[in-house]
Amino acid sequence: MNKIRAGIIGCGGIANGKHLPAMKELGNVDMLAFCDIILERAEKAREEYGAEGAKVFKDYKDLLKLNLDAVYICTPNRSHSDITVDALQSGKHVMCEKPMAINAQEALRMLKAAEETGKILTIGYQNRFRPDSRYLKRACENGDLGEIYVARANAIRRRAVPTWGVFLNEYEQGGGPLIDIGTHALDLTLWMMDNYSPNYVVGSVYHKLNNDTETANAWGDWDPEKFTVEDSAFGFVVMKNGATIMLNSSWALNTLDVEEASTVLAGTKGGADMHNGLRINGVKYGRQFTEIPDLTANDVDYYAGTNDSAQVLEQRAFVDAVLGKGDIVVTPMQALVVTRILDAVYESAKTGKPVYFDEKYGGQ
Repeated sequence: MNKIRAGIIGCGGIANGKHLPAMKELGNVDMLAFCDIILERAEKAREEYGAEGAKVFKDYKDLLKLNLDAVYICTPNRSHSDITVDALQSGKHVMCEKPMAINAQEALRMLKAAEETGKILTIGYQNRFRPDSRYLKRACENGDLGEIYVARANAIRRRAVPTWGVFLNEYEQGGGPLIDIGTHALDLTLWMMDNYSPNYVVGSVYHKLNNDTETANAWGDWDPEKFTVEDSAFGFVVMKNGATIMLNSSWALNTLDVEEASTVLAGTKGGADMHNGLRINGVKYGRQFTEIPDLTANDVDYYAGTNDSAQVLEQRAFVDAVLGKGDIVVTPMQALVVTRILDAVYESAKTGKPVYFDEKYGGQ
């Protein structure tokens, strides 16, 4: 089998902006079913991306009755867990868009369903597949940085609040920039450190700019009455081995120091950052050095010789795993730890106290 049969649940922005074009470019995914609560969106996606005879649905449970290999879940955060569990139990492999779930309890339910069914579950953290991320991951695995004991996970925008869809709706999303873009930066950082054992988290969450008008926002002024999530959130994460991570996320911050889905690492042998490109630093022969790798050449690790985008490589990893040709890159256990830390930031901000974790599943 060289192709998989797939269904897409949720045909909005993330499906059309990432998954559907990437699957089309990859070329070995037959998109046989499309589902959306707004049927016109499913019909439009079928017209543009559907295989011959593809069907459209308004209820995802009807889609799950089809003979499919995998489903892609591209819905608001609140519905991730229910749809994922139902899909896994119906015998489908699942690619779920980030974050894993609206909270850690729901994410754990997804993980257990994957374990019980034996089906593949992965989460859409496509930034792992960027050339700079893959290069840095190899450097970390090779020990070039030594023991990484200090890190920053950065997801800071100056004025770029998403004003469409349900991004501003706390009920549907569970949070704002922390769960939306902070999750990418944290995933990258934990992955580079290969450290998924948090000890405790202290968090701060702000609603300082929600009521602003004349905002100079990149996507137009937001509606203060609809802006129910935070505008900024910050976390201080202490791992069980003593390493510390500063997690910074904002959609709207009065700063010129902006970067997104970025990590800064400091180890015993060297460091790295993603400021305007990947830089690796250290000391050699008694002198400080800064290395800026040429990332325009062919890749050197998972997908040597390809110039495919991160989105296409993300699809390739999932499809290859479904076909039995490789392993997933983003495991549900890793994604669960990310979600548990995000939860802890929110909880700490509410209580004013640190949130401690137990051993099992890296959870509280």
